[in-house]
Amino acid sequence: MTADFYAYEDLLPEEERKLLLKTRDFMRTEVKPLVNEYWAKGEFPHELVGKFRELGLAGLPYEGYGEHLPATSHLLSGMMAMEMTRTDPSVATFFGVHNGLAMYSIYSGGDQEQRDRWLPSMAAMDKIGAFAMTEPLGGSDVAGGMRTTARREGDAWILNGAKKWIGNATFADLVIVWARDEEDNNVKGFVVEKDSPGFVPVKIENKFAFRIVENAEITLTDVRVPEANRLQGIDSFRDVAEILRATRGGVAWQALGVMIGAYELALDYAKERKQFGRPIARFQLVQDLLVKSLGNITASWGMLVQLARLQDAGIFKDEHSSLAKAFVTSRMREVVAWGREIFGGNGIVLDNDIMRFFTDAEAIYSFEGTREMNTLIVGKAITGQSAFV
Repeated sequence: MTADFYAYEDLLPEEERKLLLKTRDFMRTEVKPLVNEYWAKGEFPHELVGKFRELGLAGLPYEGYGEHLPATSHLLSGMMAMEMTRTDPSVATFFGVHNGLAMYSIYSGGDQEQRDRWLPSMAAMDKIGAFAMTEPLGGSDVAGGMRTTARREGDAWILNGAKKWIGNATFADLVIVWARDEEDNNVKGFVVEKDSPGFVPVKIENKFAFRIVENAEITLTDVRVPEANRLQGIDSFRDVAEILRATRGGVAWQALGVMIGAYELALDYAKERKQFGRPIARFQLVQDLLVKSLGNITASWGMLVQLARLQDAGIFKDEHSSLAKAFVTSRMREVVAWGREIFGGNGIVLDNDIMRFFTDAEAIYSFEGTREMNTLIVGKAITGQSAFV
């Protein structure tokens, strides 16, 4: 029985559904055989970059910049994020950081010359992107407490500071670095190119979630960036929030993918694992966990379908993506725990996959705005009263 209990995939037009199925096949044949080995090593499988390049799906939904494809719907983009995460959250995050946060920052915050300069090579995955906002001493408070600074000197900017938890940064060709202008105190965005003097990314070791993702701590010491590399459409954190509003919905789709991946693993295991002379799928308590998991999946999927429709209509707001991120990631936590419960002791063994979803879910639960911060955004929208400190 498919996790798509209410046939949401059928909402996609035929051509888009073919792309979704192409993504599904790629993840199962090219990615799945590699992930446990690299998860155990805590390394990124760089050979996948070339295979993603051949897949040719980067650049969605940026009209005019997909190498092989026209712009497509937010529903397809969301389902693609879901589909990748369904196989492995870490590899899906590598693609999401590049195709979402990095490319969208340039697409929405850059001028036409900048879009034309960088997006074609990023859509072809000849250049890989990263997005550097979170800092060692700043997470949820980064909007008002960003410590990385930018100082204008003639036709260049001098960046100083530090960033942390930056996915892809150890090998990215282009890193979108956010810094506070010393003159006007507003946040601005800069495209920092690989090997720029003073730009030093160091891989964060000993993680127990997203082990395949090469998160880095970055130090910036008098990094000189030309004015031509400053995103011309970004004048304040309000502009940055527009980017986060769009990409936060993508994280909710990732959370849905984690739920589906964990549910499918648990369902297959329940059908095969025998106790007391019969498959554990015949036990009422196991069926209860599976049905609750399917309910979380189905409800979350419906919410995200409507979120995609609001995006396509151009009428969605911060609170829409915040509610989706807070709600779906909370449901995700339940589903991965129930899935691991069904596996019993076997669930802690990497070979059975479920623990990879269990631990990776914790990273998704926290990034792109914690549940608490997203709750405050929605709370302000529905009450008209701000509870932010």
